[in-house]
Amino acid sequence: MSGERHRLDVWLWHARCVRTRSVAAELVRAGHVRLNGARVSAPAQPVRLGDVLTIALTGRVRLMKVTGFSERRGDAQAARETYLDLSEPPRDGPDVQESPE
Repeated sequence: MSGERHRLDVWLWHARCVRTRSVAAELVRAGHVRLNGARVSAPAQPVRLGDVLTIALTGRVRLMKVTGFSERRGDAQAARETYLDLSEPPRDGPDVQESPE
């Protein structure tokens, strides 16, 4: 299983990082995705288990470790099983409590 790999654009789509596979391919071509720290521009770039992706999405950077693959795009729960989110939580969300001064 360690030799298993998938196309980067397909993995991004299956992991529900984007709405369509064509948007995933454009995100990669535009240089908004790094694979193990190196910028990639080919949507067909292979992704393997254990790889770490840095993805610049609208106003946020996500850091995701690939933990699995799926044969098709499933629901959100199935998508969450394909990665480990290493990103820092957003700072300006409603759950953030401000410290008293």
